[in-house]
Amino acid sequence: MAHSASASRQWVSEELAQSAELVAERGRTEGQAWLAGLWRRTAAAVWAGVVLLLLGQALTAVGAGWTSARTAGLAAALVVAGALTAASWFHRAKGGALAPLIGEDNRLSTSRTVAAVWVLFVAYSVLVLAGRLAAASRHRERDALISGLELARGAGVVTVLAVVCGIAVLVRRVVGLRVLGQRLQKVRADRPRAADLLTDDAGRGTFADIQYVVISAVALVFAAVRLARRPDQLPDLPWGLAVVVLVSAATYLAGKYAEGGRPVILSVVRAREAGDLDAPIRTGDDIEIRGAGFVPPGAQGADRLARMVVRVGTVHVHVPLVPVPGGFRNPTDTLLTVPVPVEVEPGRVEVQVVTAAGVETNRYAVDVTE
Repeated sequence: MAHSASASRQWVSEELAQSAELVAERGRTEGQAWLAGLWRRTAAAVWAGVVLLLLGQALTAVGAGWTSARTAGLAAALVVAGALTAASWFHRAKGGALAPLIGEDNRLSTSRTVAAVWVLFVAYSVLVLAGRLAAASRHRERDALISGLELARGAGVVTVLAVVCGIAVLVRRVVGLRVLGQRLQKVRADRPRAADLLTDDAGRGTFADIQYVVISAVALVFAAVRLARRPDQLPDLPWGLAVVVLVSAATYLAGKYAEGGRPVILSVVRAREAGDLDAPIRTGDDIEIRGAGFVPPGAQGADRLARMVVRVGTVHVHVPLVPVPGGFRNPTDTLLTVPVPVEVEPGRVEVQVVTAAGVETNRYAVDVTE
């Protein structure tokens, strides 16, 4: 029997792909089970926050005494915690209270998370004012609390809330259109992770996401301190800080428009090993497809790479996997090596790559000889 390097490589690739698919299926099953149990952890975290608020109020009340504002703050926290717990139970199979924050790619959405945190904070602030208004007995005190809801008092917070909510809706629309237009490649994750808020689909930290989360968190902490100091009105976020948040949101949105891109073939050449003679492309030869964007972010696993297909004329060729320590030598984001099948008719044929995300590259014409 004659040894065939191409056949051996294909056999190793098939065995590796089948094993990787089994491992990936187990990972997806574990991810679903983890997501189903997440609602208990989110509910526990919410009520732990209520306990911490109670302890903080009790410690700061020493010497100053317990006030109606502290009672209203605790009551508002109980209402918010109860609502989040109920939402967690109703969505217990999809991540509990975090279900609205998980995108279609099964990752935590940065824009939705930031918007949700601001919505909860504003709702908590209004509930605090409502609690104080319910406990107020004098007309002057009630009038002062109602005037605390005027737009002039909380214009900064309201503006930030409107912008971050609009960004969350717009980013979903932008990403959806770019995916449908094959200008952005998305691969579904096994389960959401907290790191998704600061990283891209490949797990690399991104400046746009990090600065958006950090600046929003800083502004939120400032607003919370203002609410603690002045619980009789909406937090008056200074316009300077509000503009900083708006600039951060605009940067995040621009980053979403700039990321991604359609994969492209730049050239196709005959693969040549040391000692081989120069020759045209023939059936059975290996060809190198050079370009960019062949491996979508988050598709570095063997089960994802095994889905890549190269069309050579009318024949579909699965890209063979060539493992190396720490990853794969083939395929890579900029280079693919595939054999030209014997079923390809000699003449001018078109080569096209279909990535793991289902996105097609441009067609590149090559000449195949007998």
